Amino acid sequence: MSLGSSIVPILVTSLMAMVPIVLTSVGAVVSERAGIVNIGYEGIIMISAFFGAIAAEVSGSWFIGLLGGAFVGALLGMLHGFITVYLKGDHIIPGIGINLLAMGLVPFGIMAYWGTAGQHQVPDTVRVPNWNTAYGNISPMIIVTLVITFVTYWVLFKTPLGLRIRAMGENPEAADAIGLNVEKYRFWAAVYGAALAGLAGAYISIDWVGAVTKNVAAGRGFIALANMVFSGWNPLMALVGGFLFGFFDTVAIWVQSSQVVPWQFVQMLPYVMTIIIVAGIIGKVRPPKWDGRPYKRE
Repeated sequence: MSLGSSIVPILVTSLMAMVPIVLTSVGAVVSERAGIVNIGYEGIIMISAFFGAIAAEVSGSWFIGLLGGAFVGALLGMLHGFITVYLKGDHIIPGIGINLLAMGLVPFGIMAYWGTAGQHQVPDTVRVPNWNTAYGNISPMIIVTLVITFVTYWVLFKTPLGLRIRAMGENPEAADAIGLNVEKYRFWAAVYGAALAGLAGAYISIDWVGAVTKNVAAGRGFIALANMVFSGWNPLMALVGGFLFGFFDTVAIWVQSSQVVPWQFVQMLPYVMTIIIVAGIIGKVRPPKWDGRPYKRE
C-alpha cells in the first residue's frame, strides 16, 4: 500500500496515538505553571493503566475504568503535592520514586491479579466503544482530549483562576502578599496534572491498546515532558506537539509493516524526532521562574 493511499488512515491513527501524550502534557503544563515539577508521569501512566483496567473489569464499565485511572493518578498527584508543597521537599525525588514503584508494581500486579506474565488483554466488553470508519477506529477520547485542552487553555490564560495559577509559578511571594493561598493552588495544580496522566494511562489500557503490559507507558510520560517544553508551557502548542509525536509513531508502524528498513530502526523514529525537536528549542523557551522551587513564607 502506498503512502498516498494510506495518508488518511495514518492521520486517524495519529489522533489515537496523540491522546495520552496530549493529556499528560496539558496536565504537566498546569502543574509547572504553578511551580510544581513532576517527572513521575511515566509511572503514573503505568499504575493508572493497571488499576484502570481492574476498575473496568470489576465494574463492567469502561467509564468507571477511565474514572478509576484518573482517580489513581490524582492520588499519586496528592502524594507528590504533599511532599513538594507542604513538606517543602525536592520536586525530582518523588517523581523518581513513583517511576520506580511502577516498574515493580505493574509487572508484579499483572502476575498476581491476572496470573499472566508480562501482559493482560482487556476484554472487549469493557473497552471504550470506538466509532468504526472506513479509515479505522476513532475513539471518543479524541474529542474529550480536545475539549480538555481548549478548556484548560481558556482557564489558564483567560480567567482570574488561571492568572492565580500562573502567579504561583512566576511570583508566589507577590501572590502570598495579596492573600492568596500559595500552597492550596500549587497542591491542586499538581493533582490536576497527575489526574490527566492517570486518565491517559486508563485510555491506553482500556481503549487504544486494550491491554496492560509491564511497559505499558512505553516512554510516553517522558515524551510528554519533552512535549511540554516544546509547547512553551502552552496547552494549545502541547496539542500540536502531541499530534506530531502521534504522527511519527504511526508512520513508524506503517514503515515497519512495509519492511523497507529493519524494525529496530523504525521503532526509534518517534523518540529520535522528539530529541531533535526538543534540542532545537532548548534555550529558546523559558520555564516559570519558580518552577521546581519550594515556596517558604518568610
